[in-house]
Amino acid sequence: MPMYRNYYPMMEFIGVSQLSFVHHLGPKGLEGFVMKRSGGHRIPGLNCCGSNQACYRWSKRWLAVKDSFVLYMRPDSGAVAFVLLVDKEFSVKLGIKDTETKYGIRIENLSRTLIIKCNSYRHARWWGQEIEEFIHEHAAVFLKDQRFTSFASVDEGILSKWYVNAKNYFEDVADALENAQEEIFITDWWLSPEIFLKRPVMEGNHWRLDYILKRKAHQGVKVFVMLYKEVELALGINSEYSKRTLMRLHPNIKVMRHPDHVSSTVYLWAHHEKLVVIDQSVAFVGGIDLAYGRWDDNEHRLTDVGSVTRNMNSSSVTTTNPVQSVSVPGEEGALGAEAQANSAKITLDRSDGEDELARMKGVGKSRRTFNLVKRLQRQNLEPSSSVSSVDSCDHDWFNSKQNLLRDRLPHLKRSRHRSSDSELPQSEDERGSVHSLHTSVGELVGQTRFWHGKDYCNFVYKDWVQLDKPFDDFIDRYTTPRMPWHDIAAVVHGKAARNVARHFIQRWNFTKIVKAKYRPVSYPYLLPKSISTANELPYQVPGSAPARVQVLRSAADWSCGIKYHEESIHKAYVNVIQNSKHYIYIENQFFISCADNKYVFNGIGDAIVDRILKAYREKQRFRVYLVTPLMPGFEGDIKTGGGAAIQAVMHFNYRTIARGEYSIIERLRREMEDMWMNYFSVCGLRTHAELDGKLVTELIYVHSKLLIADDETVIIGSANVNDRSMLGKRDSEMAVIVEDTTRVPSVMDGVEYQAGEFALHLRLHCFKLILGGFNDPSIDVQDPISEKFFKEVWIPTSARNATIYEKVFRCLPSDHVKNNGDLVAFNAKLGLNIEDPAKAVEELKKIRGFLVQFPFYFLSEENLLPALSTKERMVPIEVWT
Repeated sequence: MPMYRNYYPMMEFIGVSQLSFVHHLGPKGLEGFVMKRSGGHRIPGLNCCGSNQACYRWSKRWLAVKDSFVLYMRPDSGAVAFVLLVDKEFSVKLGIKDTETKYGIRIENLSRTLIIKCNSYRHARWWGQEIEEFIHEHAAVFLKDQRFTSFASVDEGILSKWYVNAKNYFEDVADALENAQEEIFITDWWLSPEIFLKRPVMEGNHWRLDYILKRKAHQGVKVFVMLYKEVELALGINSEYSKRTLMRLHPNIKVMRHPDHVSSTVYLWAHHEKLVVIDQSVAFVGGIDLAYGRWDDNEHRLTDVGSVTRNMNSSSVTTTNPVQSVSVPGEEGALGAEAQANSAKITLDRSDGEDELARMKGVGKSRRTFNLVKRLQRQNLEPSSSVSSVDSCDHDWFNSKQNLLRDRLPHLKRSRHRSSDSELPQSEDERGSVHSLHTSVGELVGQTRFWHGKDYCNFVYKDWVQLDKPFDDFIDRYTTPRMPWHDIAAVVHGKAARNVARHFIQRWNFTKIVKAKYRPVSYPYLLPKSISTANELPYQVPGSAPARVQVLRSAADWSCGIKYHEESIHKAYVNVIQNSKHYIYIENQFFISCADNKYVFNGIGDAIVDRILKAYREKQRFRVYLVTPLMPGFEGDIKTGGGAAIQAVMHFNYRTIARGEYSIIERLRREMEDMWMNYFSVCGLRTHAELDGKLVTELIYVHSKLLIADDETVIIGSANVNDRSMLGKRDSEMAVIVEDTTRVPSVMDGVEYQAGEFALHLRLHCFKLILGGFNDPSIDVQDPISEKFFKEVWIPTSARNATIYEKVFRCLPSDHVKNNGDLVAFNAKLGLNIEDPAKAVEELKKIRGFLVQFPFYFLSEENLLPALSTKERMVPIEVWT
């Protein structure tokens, strides 16, 4: 095809280009040379000079019509110069009235008006008819109004899978990335290049995100990443570092940041989607960023392996030998991680050259190490096929010592942060305890860690700093527990994945237009693949099952460049709640709703009130379960009355749940008095552990954005229950609504019930996890609304757990603290963990799962809105809602 690119007469004669017969771009449509007028982009806050005819410029372009988009290319280079997606506003008009041009054609969608002109009226009419007929034949689905006014259709038979917490999610993302053949799309609110997607780390850096992307880029896969460009004074996520790190890996990796806050006048809103799309055929959607602090599993640990105890008595080491580590030298380059002080270490068995490697680093006489391979063999667990191969990319030293690593299972470990950059052997009291942990890969002993450097975090205690030093600790693992992270995600295939990719492409192409630095050809326009080939799946995520799926989003002019904002997630939430028959289960990071049309506008809380009142009036059994963080996730110490941002969000959460005329409980109480307790339950999550010989507790941060209704319908995405996420004009979001088509026998309110397979198994997993059902099979969670479950399992478990935690730790928030005076008195009294640790341990044995009652009366006598003297009060109320 290159010969045709520069031979205009031949191109025009046969009507083909290099994109004409690309299989995944769909059937060939009309193509040919046209004159294209400048301008026509819908750029928020910008008036182009192209609005006056005197300013118009005409350029010769090659126009190609595909089954769901129109593009034009530069004739000299063949580079795609613009892509116009077919949507419900797509139209083709002719004539001077609509085009201001003789023999003109106006092609328009929600984002762009394209004016082209032909040599004659007959030629223009022919072009217009051909375009319309082709689009209506092949792209009719994009021209229709879809359910919930979504940009995407409802599709049947979509392979789907859910994830609770990031462990399995990260693993499946890693495998999908490894199987990418052409393109990888990633967009996150925050992305940390150095995170490990498979843990515990047993294959060197092989499954580290930046290594995976570099490996795929080297294989020819194109990687496109979009990051939210934060307001640096407000957030410390350092997207500039993430972009710079990724861009240095390989030319095939392109990264954009958006928005530019000054030029776009967007200061308050964020790109909040978390998406990974592989070859436009597999799409991961949900609440989990590829970032620090997100990795967690069903254990929700407060401490990491190897950082539990500061001092180790040598006499206590009887069954295993302490681990001696040898650091791997690496040249300072694009990845930069190995050049950091206290970088990842590789542990070798002494039997094959450990002394030699130790001498290379000046460690001196080394200790015998724990051999994980042998331990796995004793347990009849075979290591993975790639266990003996550690990614040696960029490490000449590693290549020279490859024989030493053969048939060994190196794993990464992270030493405690030291002020010196030098690598020194650890003393006995620096190493921490030799701690044994049973995992899915066998027994790990010693200092193997799940969370390296910045990944070990407690953002309420201290927000992230110095992200350009990823493997340096920033909180003391020996005094501060990490904050566990509870989250939900999903993966979809086929047509649904095509729609997720289409949204990403729309955002990417829009950002390329509005930011001059991305206009060069090195940042290409992206093309959506055809829905006609969507069922050709080069890769399928194991464990996926078919369901009815629709992609939803919050999008607007500032985020996607579209004329009308879309709030299909909000509409879906309200619709599902209104039409629910038995129960609603919600996990969400925020719960700010109940419209007053002054400060809060989304109607999710109102829909819950109406649905409960309907059930009450009709004497039906109906439950609403809400699981949300016990406190918002902002840095600050609530014990001393601090944390203005925490209190601001608490104000609106409490306003929605229990305080004031608009709150759910007050509105229910007005009609049914205390009977509301039979319908509405609000809980949080908490756990405990032993750290450095002391009992500690911490709330589990609920970051999920999940709704399940009736064991039939599930909404999973990135959207919080607040105005920022739901209204469409503010933060950009993405979600999927999954409706079961496969039924399995279950029980609802004591009678047989045909439940949806996807929804039922997800709900059962969530209930077993938070109620302790995985450890205690006697806890029956099958029937979500029966009196036995609600009043003998859910309510007693959450109440008992909350009471024990308060007795042992005197932890906040608490219903006993209604004002700042109570706060001082409450903090002055010691808990059992200090007064009688042995008794505290006995009390904690009564804890089941993680569920605790939400304290409705915490600081109820205080005004939680920020004081006038604080910087938080200076920002608009919309920031908190």
